[in-house]
Amino acid sequence: MAEANELISFIASMTGEGNLRVEENLGEGFVRLRVAEAERRQAKHDIQHVEDIVTEMLRNARDAHASAMYISTMKEGGERTLLFLDNGCGVPADMQERIFDARVTSKLETMKMDRWGVHGRGMALYSIRENAEDARVMASAPGLGSSFRVVVDTDRLPERADQSTWPDARRDENRVWTCVKGPHNIIRTACEFALEEQPGCEVYLGSPAEIAATLYAHASGLLDTQQLLFIDSETALPIVSRLGFAADAADFMRIADSLGIQISERTAHRILSGAIKPVRSVSSRLMRKRVPADAPAAVDLTRDRRGLKIAADDLDAFSRAVERDFTDLAERYYLTLSSDPKVRVTRDAITVTIPIQNVE
Repeated sequence: MAEANELISFIASMTGEGNLRVEENLGEGFVRLRVAEAERRQAKHDIQHVEDIVTEMLRNARDAHASAMYISTMKEGGERTLLFLDNGCGVPADMQERIFDARVTSKLETMKMDRWGVHGRGMALYSIRENAEDARVMASAPGLGSSFRVVVDTDRLPERADQSTWPDARRDENRVWTCVKGPHNIIRTACEFALEEQPGCEVYLGSPAEIAATLYAHASGLLDTQQLLFIDSETALPIVSRLGFAADAADFMRIADSLGIQISERTAHRILSGAIKPVRSVSSRLMRKRVPADAPAAVDLTRDRRGLKIAADDLDAFSRAVERDFTDLAERYYLTLSSDPKVRVTRDAITVTIPIQNVE
């Protein structure tokens, strides 16, 4: 067996043919590697702690060309729930289960060597699911990023006892920032990755409410009312921008839930009002970066375009009234509604969009 594997590797190296390393072509850039190839790419360590999951998920996001990564973490009893969101290249719908199979990877020719070993053998997600109670894609699409949820029984897969202490960061003799002191917990794992990958990746870490507030603040700074008027559903937006589509607390809860973030209505109201502040990136916190005096002002969540709140029942009644009043105009110009009128509430305007089509 060893001689056969060596022969395959030798022929592949001489011919440059990647197909000798492939067991199955799954389409859309994904392949299943042969067992020998997956073993050749084996990382330095397997999933032995919750912190290992954080490392592997961040490496996956980085290799998916993400520049922003958000980690929501919470623990109830002995169960740790982790949510990983990123603005990377995303996963096609028909691959969202298969990527958890052994030796399935999109990195046939682009495996990466970093401080944690070789990455790209197609075993990380498989190993994570094998060690977790649940691991799944919550939302993803090509070009729109991803949201992964992992639930771990910490009696089965241990984690550091102290999950609240932040490490200190200092420059070494080469002027490179490194983490010093502190337990090797989830926080330090995220910090070490962020420092290693700067300035290419920003990592944000917090509770579900804090990450939801951060996603909302970032989306609010990127999206404008004109963009939102031409979007029928938040699913057209990147994963990390979807909370910016929320018009009220109920909408916010619905979108958050679709991403894997479960929050109460009270928490949604507090985020929309600015009572829960967004978190800084872990590298900014570690390096104690200050906001320059001439930097753009932070988004004021109490005065943004979602500041005006109108009850859902009142909006429905208003929409029905618009539909009734549209009748005379529709009859005169041979028009008909293609769907219900859409009412958008912004800080200083109420915008009504009436989807129409000509009557043939």
